[in-house]
Amino acid sequence: MARGVHTVAVIGAGKMGETMLSGLLRAGWPASELIATARRDERAGQLRERYGIRVLPNVEALAAAEVVVIAVKPQDAPALLEELAAKIPADKVVISMCAGLPTAFFEKRLAPETPVVRVMSNTPALVDEAMTAISAGSHATGEHLTLAEEMFTPLGRTIRVPESQQDAVTALSGSGPAYFYYLVEAMTDAGILLGLPRQVAHDLIVQAAIGSAVMLRDSGEHPVTLREAVTSPAGTTINAVVELERHRVRAALIDALAAARDRAREIAAEYT
Repeated sequence: MARGVHTVAVIGAGKMGETMLSGLLRAGWPASELIATARRDERAGQLRERYGIRVLPNVEALAAAEVVVIAVKPQDAPALLEELAAKIPADKVVISMCAGLPTAFFEKRLAPETPVVRVMSNTPALVDEAMTAISAGSHATGEHLTLAEEMFTPLGRTIRVPESQQDAVTALSGSGPAYFYYLVEAMTDAGILLGLPRQVAHDLIVQAAIGSAVMLRDSGEHPVTLREAVTSPAGTTINAVVELERHRVRAALIDALAAARDRAREIAAEYT
């Protein structure tokens, strides 16, 4: 498949599917080359009004598209593929945004040698700060991966990983924003306990999170080095760190991510 603009159909344009469509439009992808599908007429009307794109029934969208993005929930994918697999010829590129489902799930149901690319993005795509991991199925080439990168780069950064690492990516990056929101929530509550108004505590923590993330990204320093720069002997920070270690926060995070990884594996086993 030659590089450049292709007609893209997003099957099941929910939150992440809509986010991808809006990112492509911001990057200059013509609205005439973008198609969405939606279960409800109300939702279809919203997408047409917001983006000026075509919203078609599934079969019509497939016929018009060169690239098919499947963005439904994993539990809805088996029924969708049962309905549509025979209508997706092998010359289409299929990109899966279905968390937990391996490319083998699609390859088993689609025409032989259909190229399938698996992606795992995350919700910061809404502010063009996503991290999207991209993996090739058995019949996907470097050219197909490049196409996926072109489609998801407008949403933030992309990285290629072997598909065997995608469950770990789901646990670490796909679910990752929720862990940070959880931490901000807890630290805001702590600020209130210490006597700060909620909004002040929130603003302080959010800006600390933004500044720390930018330093991590731009300084090239190891997080331990950056943490030690804030940790003075017999100071306030080391007292807090000791409490975090006493409560096994590090071990709890490791266990939590392993649980998320295991759930991703269970999803794959349930539907393949």
